[in-house]
Amino acid sequence: MAILIKGGRVIDPARNLDGRQDILIEGEKITTLAANLEAPAGARVIDAGGMIVTPGLIDMHVHLREPGYEQKETIASGTRAAAAGGFTAVACMANTNPVADSASVIYFIKEKARQEGVVRVYPVGALSKGLEGKEIAEIGDLAAAGAVAISDDGRPVMNALVMRHALEYAKMFNLPVISHCEDEALANDGLMHEGLVATILGLRGIPAAAEEVMVARDLILAELTGGRLHLAHVSTAGSVRLLKEARARGVRVTAEATPHHLCLTDMLVESYDTSTKVNPPLRPAGDVAAVAAALAAGDIDVIASDHAPHADEDKDVEYDYAPFGMVGLETAVPLVVTELILPGKLTWQQAIKSWTANPARILNIPGGSLVPGGVADVTIIDPDMEKEVDVNEFYSRGHNSPLQGRKLKGWPVLTIVGGRVVMENGKIIEE
Repeated sequence: MAILIKGGRVIDPARNLDGRQDILIEGEKITTLAANLEAPAGARVIDAGGMIVTPGLIDMHVHLREPGYEQKETIASGTRAAAAGGFTAVACMANTNPVADSASVIYFIKEKARQEGVVRVYPVGALSKGLEGKEIAEIGDLAAAGAVAISDDGRPVMNALVMRHALEYAKMFNLPVISHCEDEALANDGLMHEGLVATILGLRGIPAAAEEVMVARDLILAELTGGRLHLAHVSTAGSVRLLKEARARGVRVTAEATPHHLCLTDMLVESYDTSTKVNPPLRPAGDVAAVAAALAAGDIDVIASDHAPHADEDKDVEYDYAPFGMVGLETAVPLVVTELILPGKLTWQQAIKSWTANPARILNIPGGSLVPGGVADVTIIDPDMEKEVDVNEFYSRGHNSPLQGRKLKGWPVLTIVGGRVVMENGKIIEE
């Protein structure tokens, strides 16, 4: 069935497009963008008046947990969470069981996504065998199987020589190396950001330097090798400064920030809610402002959720013993709209670029633009819709969100993947 999206504000940063347009979708492709299009016979007409219409949003950093940790999330549940959040594609990290360090696991994820997923799934292969940081994985095999990047995310690569080799080998296949920047010795089994709040709460702190030392090291290695480095979940003002300096020198580096590091501070930990326990930790307001300013300036390229679901029983423990991570797919857009776009810290164009054109470019995947003849992946956002976050309504198996009960504005209301509506008004549309 053809679909005509009428009267929306179409924002496509890849084409420098921001204005009222109609979009005609036929089959799996976009066929026409123009004003005042007429609907073909039998087409579904979607009134997008007052709505923001964008290329399908891409989240380049999620944890789908399958294979091995299906009690936390599955490819089926995680992709439905993505669609509910307005995302048409996700890149999933390699810390599964077995680890995605072989072609067979990459093939499994892709096939499982084909059978049970509702959005596009792009696997990220492991940087090192078993995520042990000792020997690089078979990067060529991972690339041939369909991995779009390599990363040991969740664990830092402490051995600088291993990281150097990974950057060199990944360069041969034009794959980005996604770095989890953390010095384990400096982190010292900390639980939250090292600072005033940690002192008041009596919780072991993780200093900003634990991130910044590794950011500096990996930028130096990227400059040495000419490899493509992507910094995951940048969270400190010091990391931003190092990133800017490296960009000025021409280092091949891109970076992402999460909605929670862009919008939330370590003050939330005062509740001892284990959903606030993330790695890197929530930072003070100064760091949050610096990261948001770097995103607005284009020094940080991407907003990525780092969606990290856990079973309820895993998080329902003392703060010391809870695993790191919070869910983010279903709240990413309204959190950014509420905390960054509406207050004027970020424009719609900047936010959408960080969810579309930039991740598509970094991962070299389809989408990211509403171009005639291109894939019909489209997201529609109602900028005026306001509702409370209810984790019990999440499609994700993980409920570990500190946003429970919070009113947010600017929710996705329609997700189209390959010309098929997969989410409408918050409900997944099953075939």
